[in-house]
Amino acid sequence: MSQDVTDFINKLNDKPNQEWQVEISEKLRKLAQENIPDFSERIQYGKPHFLKAGKYAAVLGTAKGWVTFTIFNAQDIEAPTGFFEDGPPERKTVKILKDKSVDYDFLGKLLKKAAG
Repeated sequence: MSQDVTDFINKLNDKPNQEWQVEISEKLRKLAQENIPDFSERIQYGKPHFLKAGKYAAVLGTAKGWVTFTIFNAQDIEAPTGFFEDGPPERKTVKILKDKSVDYDFLGKLLKKAAG
């Protein structure tokens, strides 16, 4: 676990009305840790990147109204329509809004498959 990633997540508490992002970011970090073989993490381009054997597997991003989680090498994973944002087939992004429920177990299975 990288202290830089921990600091990134903890700093979300400093933003007004964005505290809810901390809980989601911590869940996504744990999800990455549990489902990516040879897991490591680092801050790159100002965002937490989760790696498999040194190569990108996923990235976490935050903005005022949402948290995003992008899975790399995702061209072979399938999800129900609307689960992911539109984008290139090799990257699948879920956008999590403050009151939107997310199936973290399902997301973890997709991540594990893409990182496998």
